[in-house]
Amino acid sequence: MSATQQLLILGATGSVGMSTLAVVAEHPDRYRVFALTAYNRVELAEQLCRQFQPQYFVMVDPVAAERLRSAISDLRTEVLSGTAALVDVAREPEVTMVMAAIVGAAGLAPTLAAVEAGKVVLLANKESLVMAGQLFMDAVVRHGGQLLPIDSEQNAMFQSLPNFRIGQPLTELGVVRLWLTASGGPFLDRPVDTLAQVTPAEACAHPNWDMGKKISVDSATMMNKGLEVIETAWFFGVGGDQIEVVIHPQSIVHSLVEYCDGSILSQLGSADMRIPIAHALAWPERIHSGAARLDLRELTDLQFQTIDNDKFPCLGLAYSALAEGGLAATYMNAANEIAVQAFLEEKLGFLQIPVLVSEVLSQLPSNEATDLDSVVGADEQARRLARRLVDRQ
Repeated sequence: MSATQQLLILGATGSVGMSTLAVVAEHPDRYRVFALTAYNRVELAEQLCRQFQPQYFVMVDPVAAERLRSAISDLRTEVLSGTAALVDVAREPEVTMVMAAIVGAAGLAPTLAAVEAGKVVLLANKESLVMAGQLFMDAVVRHGGQLLPIDSEQNAMFQSLPNFRIGQPLTELGVVRLWLTASGGPFLDRPVDTLAQVTPAEACAHPNWDMGKKISVDSATMMNKGLEVIETAWFFGVGGDQIEVVIHPQSIVHSLVEYCDGSILSQLGSADMRIPIAHALAWPERIHSGAARLDLRELTDLQFQTIDNDKFPCLGLAYSALAEGGLAATYMNAANEIAVQAFLEEKLGFLQIPVLVSEVLSQLPSNEATDLDSVVGADEQARRLARRLVDRQ
């Protein structure tokens, strides 16, 4: 990598955004933080502005933007506000690399804008592929950008496919199956008949990873793995029948690629997002991530287990949505976001999350996603229905 990369981080104050900045801080000669974005975390945003001196900081909430503008009036950083500013900064000509780390549907528009602008996009926002997989991947090919996966599982697969290029059939590389590993979350060993009493605090207490509340709940329901199945299908161009999910409680083997000759390649590492982030930031080179090294001598037991589909019905919902195609995955993602938020606000029980998602899917027709507007419209339609269903509880 010869020139300094001009970096935009969408979702800078989230866990992936902060991990990205931690890696970047170790390599100031390679990366310049051109712009950062957040929703409303003013105090943390001020700290980041003072440390990294970005040219722009986009604060989606206008009130929070005004507070940040006042707090950093002594800096040269220009504070922008609103969702449209996310798209504008993603298109900035000076930006060469974009970390897409906004959680949920809110990340779709700016991430797609970065792809259409031909940027190097580091994709942590799996919902972009879940909601608009065909449109998104078509845009990657059409505009000639580079898309690199950040989720530890997809990044592990990418590392185990050294000759892979987007759009290339995996059969040409001799691949017969992709294996996604799942930790099982905080309720792997908890009896299913006790899950109705699960609290938001319990669901957010992931045993291995330090993540935001929404992703933590998705891990507890296994919806996060379902979203990754769909993400994997679109990124690597395979069907759901070529993707297997297996429980791996230790979160050491991050995914595996099975080849036709019987070989299985995998990537191992500690449960630290700085590892896949550093890999994607420097690809095809390698840089120091700051993560703890894995000592193989301490690995006394690596377990793999079959998933209990009755205990984790969200995974089955994701496979079904992928198979149905059209806008089914868009509806599913929207309904899940509403259900998870309702659960966190204690308006919905833990076991009601997959029930609500299933009901939304059953009530909405799976039309084709013709353009971004149709995807956004479907997302809004599913959210309205999901909110009505929550209100009836």
